[in-house]
Amino acid sequence: MAVMNVAAPNETPVKLEGKFLAILVCWILGFGSLVAWNSMLTIGDYYYELFPDYHPSRVLTLVYQPFAIGTIAILAYNESKIDTRKRNIAGYILFFLCTLALIVIDLATSGKGGIGNYIGICVFVAGFGVADAHVQGGMVGDLAFMKPEFMQSFFAGLGASGIVTSGLRLITKAAFDKSPHGLRKGAILFLGISTFSEFLCILLYAFVFGKLPIVKYYRTKAAKEGSKTVSSDLAAAGIQTESNGTTDIDAKVPERLSTKQLLVKNIDYALDLFLIYVLTLSIFPGFLYENTGHHQLGSWYPLVLIAMYNAWDLISRYIPLIGFLKIESRKWLMIATLARFLFVPAFYFTAKYGDQGWMIMLISLLGLTNGYLTVCVMTVAPKGCTGPEANALGNILVMFLLGGIFAGVALDWLWIIGNGKF
Repeated sequence: MAVMNVAAPNETPVKLEGKFLAILVCWILGFGSLVAWNSMLTIGDYYYELFPDYHPSRVLTLVYQPFAIGTIAILAYNESKIDTRKRNIAGYILFFLCTLALIVIDLATSGKGGIGNYIGICVFVAGFGVADAHVQGGMVGDLAFMKPEFMQSFFAGLGASGIVTSGLRLITKAAFDKSPHGLRKGAILFLGISTFSEFLCILLYAFVFGKLPIVKYYRTKAAKEGSKTVSSDLAAAGIQTESNGTTDIDAKVPERLSTKQLLVKNIDYALDLFLIYVLTLSIFPGFLYENTGHHQLGSWYPLVLIAMYNAWDLISRYIPLIGFLKIESRKWLMIATLARFLFVPAFYFTAKYGDQGWMIMLISLLGLTNGYLTVCVMTVAPKGCTGPEANALGNILVMFLLGGIFAGVALDWLWIIGNGKF
């Protein structure tokens, strides 16, 4: 039997160095995996100025999602054969190139509209979808067999990308609102920040994360359990592996469940994520831009709504760290997920009859439940899985999450039927 020539770490995971640095790096990697897309959502008012007849918040989201869900379906099916290191680095590089390309398009066209420029933007947004599937599935699969705090921190970083971009958007609107081409200046600033963030993620993942002792411990443990996806990461950390990925010549690799068996065993968790994001994306962000009417806040109104959603989404992703506030029951996770569909009539009647205060409260609750339930499901589901099973399950869960986003984006169009905006 081929072996990996490495001694297993003698320390327990709790005593290994690098835990808090790993949590920080996971947060930044999560931030980078969604900051580009959140920047696109946040500068939606700029694209509405350039392309007023093309429903940019809805169309760009609809372009993004088929590429994300198609790519993650392929990657999830073949996850056991895919090198996680190459997958994640390729995803962050693609994010970097696409955000940079959006800046180039805007500068080359001097911020002009037109169908040609719109199609170009759509092409690079599709690239975001492909990159998202690589990064989010790869990172979640990788973190699923490590400490739950790493997963929580990664998803907190995802949420932070929303509130950071929203906060900066409010600042840039205040700073540039009265200046010539103010929206354009803000948009370029956002895309520049996103480009830098993606470059930072490439460096952190390639040269820092995999070399932390606690990360090497978990990847070595996963390799002992038969995982082949961690070989390149271990090699980059100075641990050489052989073809079968084992770490001890006498180690018996446990038999893992197939992807189909994992899906059947964890179908409720997968459906939880699908339903969470179906509901969220059927409301956010298209409904907020086009269906909430005109209020005292004027052009600030959709920006404030998006900022409130993102703020509570981020806050809620830290609530599960408080043990007694975390839902771990499979039954109660499903009940809480289904209860969120009461938001549909609530948003409909609030948009029709309520004032902006009620809408701000509702969107805050939508963000609160979205982030909280996501972290609960993602940290509870992998418990009891071996390394290879956890990696496969992580990819499955991300596939259902992205599938829910895609379905929600499609259902979002139902809000504008009959209002004369087609």
